[in-house]
Amino acid sequence: MIRKIIKIDERLCDGCGLCAKTCHEGAIGIVDGKARLLRDDYCDGLGNCLPVCPNGAITFEEREAAEYDERAVKAAERTRSNLNQWPVQIKLVPTNAPYFGGAKLLISADCAAYSRGDFHDKFMRGKITLIGCPKLDGVDYGEKLTAILKENDIKSVTVTRMEVPCCGGIEQAVIAALKNSMKLIPWQVVTLSIKGDILES
Repeated sequence: MIRKIIKIDERLCDGCGLCAKTCHEGAIGIVDGKARLLRDDYCDGLGNCLPVCPNGAITFEEREAAEYDERAVKAAERTRSNLNQWPVQIKLVPTNAPYFGGAKLLISADCAAYSRGDFHDKFMRGKITLIGCPKLDGVDYGEKLTAILKENDIKSVTVTRMEVPCCGGIEQAVIAALKNSMKLIPWQVVTLSIKGDILES
């Protein structure tokens, strides 16, 4: 069917991710640093994403597109990821990625997400997620995290870790980065049990 649907000009897109956060239907995602319309049938054609784009990269067009499928959107909401960017591993993210601008950071031990079924909704929603395991990676993330905090306007930092001792490395790296950044950034550490219970917050 011919209908009104969004169009994203990748030449103008800087990958900030504001459109993806605003799209309640999950039609937009950030792929290789650019916003993409992931599914025509998830786009309702109302354009909530248009006014949030700082570069005017999103417009409307009329074209052949699958009909908006509200039932599929509602079903997807129950399983939708709250991951707002790619990559997510601390050792792989660039320190000056556009999605760090004004971001609330979640810095998580990679095991933490497996302890709770609601990890996406409880901890990742509205945040830029970075994961790592100092024990397995064998690196100190302090320098990389310091650069991210220094070079960007980070609004807050939440650390999620497991109760096991090896997760202390990620917490210590974040604390060191916060000190070295010379910025006053609100932060908290949430410690999870192996059953997913919140032990400290």
